[in-house]
Amino acid sequence: MNNKFDALKDDDSGDQDQDNCSPKDGEKEKNDEEEKDSNTTKRKAVVPGAGEHPLQYNYSFWYSRRTPGRPASTQSYEQNIKPIGSFASVEQFWRFYSHMIRPGDLTGHSDFHLFKEGVKPMWEDDANKSGGKWIIRLRKGLASRCWENLILAMLGEQFMVGEEICGAVVSVRFQEDIISIWNKTASDQATTARIRDTLRRVLNLPPNTIMEYKTHTDSIKAWEDFHGLVNASGGR
Repeated sequence: MNNKFDALKDDDSGDQDQDNCSPKDGEKEKNDEEEKDSNTTKRKAVVPGAGEHPLQYNYSFWYSRRTPGRPASTQSYEQNIKPIGSFASVEQFWRFYSHMIRPGDLTGHSDFHLFKEGVKPMWEDDANKSGGKWIIRLRKGLASRCWENLILAMLGEQFMVGEEICGAVVSVRFQEDIISIWNKTASDQATTARIRDTLRRVLNLPPNTIMEYKTHTDSIKAWEDFHGLVNASGGR
């Protein structure tokens, strides 16, 4: 299958709470209609522009950063994930990506997330909760190239697993960097094996590269166990 990104690889083209104030009686109906129209506009999905190359799915970029060594609750983690923007075409992707810092230039404890539109990069999201992720730990200096190859393969539907792919994450840490790709159904071994093999190919990984598959259920349990120990010892 041809990757629709090949021809464009070097292209550099570059819900909120409503106001609760009560309107005057004579304006109430008009304001209600305007508010309804506003809500409809906010929920409207991004669409490809005229003449652009549409993707099979819409996607959203997210960014997160936290202070190392400070255990985060699920709530604070969710608040810390900042949406960058959504796109529906190859050209819209490049407009975002060409202006984004590359993972290798990030500092500290930072993450970029690229997920299908409407899916939050959280274990508990409905699209993710029965799934898992392939994890690859990288030595410093490889994250930018591997991240670009991974997301181009994902957006170009190189994994050939239908709707199984949820998104991908690159995590920049002090001693190493980590990339992962998330899928919907952890119990589907044929799908997870195909994702693993495609990942090896698109990242050109050596045969001895260690790849770990971890279900989100296991990740949640490990997180809860760790934070239970921290809290029991009086840590914060």
